[in-house]
Amino acid sequence: MKTKPRDDRTPGPDAALGTRERVVRAASRLMQRQGYDGSGIKQIAQEAGATLGSVYHFFPGGKQELAVAAVHHGDQEFAGILREVLDSEEDPAKAIVACTRSLAEGLRASDWLDGCPVTATALGTAGRAPDIQQAAAQAFEHWRGLVSDTLRRAGIAEQDALDLGHTVISTLEGAELAAQVSRSDEPLRIAGSHLARLIDSYRPTA
Repeated sequence: MKTKPRDDRTPGPDAALGTRERVVRAASRLMQRQGYDGSGIKQIAQEAGATLGSVYHFFPGGKQELAVAAVHHGDQEFAGILREVLDSEEDPAKAIVACTRSLAEGLRASDWLDGCPVTATALGTAGRAPDIQQAAAQAFEHWRGLVSDTLRRAGIAEQDALDLGHTVISTLEGAELAAQVSRSDEPLRIAGSHLARLIDSYRPTA
């Protein structure tokens, strides 16, 4: 899912980070825009302001090992955004609408380039990098859990909350990709509206 937009014209907060973290963040950003195969180790090192020797020091397994770390980074970064949005509204339906609005704003700010770094990395390695696939699966499970926990707290039954967690994350992923392709926030806006109605239909009535 979308991470926070970054202005490539300014050094940004990464400059104060340690080398390993800069490399991971650079890999996540590049794979988010260019995919796994389109992002080389040399480019990642250059983007991070690190030497090739430093990259291989921290990631002796090469690009696959680095990609796993990048997926974990994308997981944690979006989870933080998701928690913030879900906690911002007492009503979970309104929180999901706010989430789609946030995703749309981030995409627009990146000129529709920065979609989900987890998906972009995992799809490029499907069937040939099980460690990356596992890391991506864990990320989706993590996000589904955050949504399901919020729905349970709103009084929705356990199994319904779990099922809705799957539905919400899958729908957001698809709507985000459709928004990128169409360069329009309409897919996310419509997804948010319908997800809110779906969630409301499961909420207990007084």
